[in-house]
Amino acid sequence: MPDEIYPIPTGFAERARVNAEDYRRRYRASIENPDAFWAEEAKFLQWIKPFSRISDTSFDARDLRIRWFEDGTLNASVNCVDRHLPGKADCAAILWEGDAPGESRVVTWGELADKVNRLANVLKSLGVAKGDVVTIYLPVIPEVMVAMMACVRIGAVHSVVFSGFSAEALASRIADAQAKVLVTANEGHRGGRAHPLKHNADEALRDQPSVRHVVVIKRSSADAPFTPGRDLWYDEAVASAAPWCEPVEIGAEDPLFILYTSGSTGKPKGLVHTTGGYLTHAGTSWRNIFDWREGDVFWSTADVGWVTAHTYKIYGPLLNGATSVMFEGVPTWPDSSRWWSLIEKHKVSIFYTAPTALRSLMREGDGPVRKHDLSSLRVLGSVGEPINPDAWRWFHRTIGGGRCPIVDTYWQTETGAVLLTPLPGAVPNKPGMAGRPYFGVRPEVVDARGAALEGPASGNLCFRGSWPGQARTILNDRERFIQTYFAPYPGRFFTGDGAARDEDGYYRISGRVDDVVNVSGHRLGTVELESAIASHPAVTEAAVVGYPHRVKGQGVFAYVTLKEGVAETEPLRREIMGWVRARIGPIASPDIIQWSPALPKNRAGKILRRILAKVAANDFEDFGDVSTLAEPAVVEDIVKRRQQALAIKETA
Repeated sequence: MPDEIYPIPTGFAERARVNAEDYRRRYRASIENPDAFWAEEAKFLQWIKPFSRISDTSFDARDLRIRWFEDGTLNASVNCVDRHLPGKADCAAILWEGDAPGESRVVTWGELADKVNRLANVLKSLGVAKGDVVTIYLPVIPEVMVAMMACVRIGAVHSVVFSGFSAEALASRIADAQAKVLVTANEGHRGGRAHPLKHNADEALRDQPSVRHVVVIKRSSADAPFTPGRDLWYDEAVASAAPWCEPVEIGAEDPLFILYTSGSTGKPKGLVHTTGGYLTHAGTSWRNIFDWREGDVFWSTADVGWVTAHTYKIYGPLLNGATSVMFEGVPTWPDSSRWWSLIEKHKVSIFYTAPTALRSLMREGDGPVRKHDLSSLRVLGSVGEPINPDAWRWFHRTIGGGRCPIVDTYWQTETGAVLLTPLPGAVPNKPGMAGRPYFGVRPEVVDARGAALEGPASGNLCFRGSWPGQARTILNDRERFIQTYFAPYPGRFFTGDGAARDEDGYYRISGRVDDVVNVSGHRLGTVELESAIASHPAVTEAAVVGYPHRVKGQGVFAYVTLKEGVAETEPLRREIMGWVRARIGPIASPDIIQWSPALPKNRAGKILRRILAKVAANDFEDFGDVSTLAEPAVVEDIVKRRQQALAIKETA
């Protein structure tokens, strides 16, 4: 039911930070005079030197310029930490929960400020200065916030690397950024297992002469390799450091951080985000999108290595002085009620997570949820990929009790902040749709030739006109930045995604434009196919890829995960094929369905489709970098099942 509308819950609109009338008025103002709009938004920050110039932007590939508030100066750590003192010094900034139940910490704003100042002085003593890069390779522990804030306090640029990445992936990011210091931990914990981060770090540093020092946090009592003269223990260094570090004055267009895309294909892209514009966009959008009010407890389940965590787990809450939950573990360990127990324990008001996780929890049924009181929840959010309508409805009904609006957010590492979302209190929900544009954002759906399409339309998703939070370049590769995002459709930022806009101006993301299956000349979006399959009552999750078909050119190959207790039968296979046929059309019916009890995902929950595509094409060699796989055995099972199917076919 793509046009199904869930109205704003009764009473929510009256209390919302942004209601429907506010949204229409402010959105119109933000488009008609974006400089005036963003100048007003930037007053949210504490500036050292106020800006006099607001924007200087051009999306012309021959003269690309993205500058916001460029003559203003400020300091990110002052805005994120200092300005909330002394009023909140004894209040909780971080509610941390470890992987093992019962392991928890509360970090107050005063404690956070003390650790940030001390680590900033440690970094200065190691020779880190304004503009230097510090790589952070940590699990989801409070010290990751400390490290990020310590860097920006002295004008250093942080580069957070996902702790699930291999030594090789870490090394490539260190080399590209020429990091001077690495901050890591002896190990990380996830799902009851320990991961040797310091060992990985040492492997990564074998041929990385730029890193002169390694700061090591003792996450546990486990031994870790230690190199005297290069390595130092975090606890000892911070304890002996001075408790105050003078914040450095930073230009609005000076780099704040580098964040690398996952690099599933090609060289990872180090997106560079700058200070003034990013902080303005992150802080104000977080407050509006999640309808935050003083006293709310916020929880984003994102890992610190991704942009979701940067903008809406770390910077957004810190800039607003909010209390946040940080959880180190996984939602299904030691059982599938872990998330819900933490929401109940901390009375979480706002919960932001990914569809992949929701689908895995749906498979366990409603029982684990019903054991816990989730009445504190007020706003739910989805991020990372399009959420299929069935998962949306389960999220809304079972987790939110039917009373919580869902902000289905669309954005990218490159955009820095949310661009499309149904603002709670302002825009009614449509399951599976990313809603309408955020303030100051001008989406366009264009055809293959770049012509803008009006009204209801499907095509390539672009944005016209700049916004403060967007990345400024790819580190060491400005030409790649231009060619990837601005050259394909002149005068626009090209997302690389396809989208459909309906008659109400809502956008549905159809996935990467290259995530299509071309069946007899018909281009079918994999997201639409997967959503149709996943809507079958027996299915938990599906992944669709194309495979070589001697008649159609490409056929539809679907990997399907069934709900617990559902048998893998031939009648069910045929039923699902007919299900898709009825919902999309005969052309979309899968040619092959392979049962897959699990799908190959990295530890951020992203499905590694390149592996699925190779298996579907009967290519079982060289799956590329598989170091980020959460469960390597899943690939072995998928390959085995495919090979068995081929053997049966050949002997038939």
